[in-house]
Amino acid sequence: MEIKRSGSQPSTPGPATWFTGQVRIDPLFEAPDPARVRIVSVTFEPGARTAWHTHPLGQTLIVTAGCGWAQREGGPIEELHPGDVVWFAPGEKHWHGATPTSAMTHIAVHEALDGTTVTWLEHVTDDQYRS
Repeated sequence: MEIKRSGSQPSTPGPATWFTGQVRIDPLFEAPDPARVRIVSVTFEPGARTAWHTHPLGQTLIVTAGCGWAQREGGPIEELHPGDVVWFAPGEKHWHGATPTSAMTHIAVHEALDGTTVTWLEHVTDDQYRS
């Protein structure tokens, strides 16, 4: 058994290469090999969002606070609220983040394939974000 005590893992700012706006990442759990699961809590300030990206084994988001948006390539922007659970299929190009006026926090669950959990792509433009 391993317990990660609250506050024992430092928060980090979301890197500008992966995010637009102010984002905080709080690590929650990274399973040791041979398990592959990784879990983080991500807080997006109003207007903040991820870049477009994919996950080799998919991703689950559990919205815990605020109001956010998510979009898969070619689909509409979907509004997210606390308690909503979102699944992105393996390789599905998508982005997620806060709305322009509300912060949003979600727990992100994904698995590593050959050490990789995410492939980051281009930033979501302001026009894409507001459409």
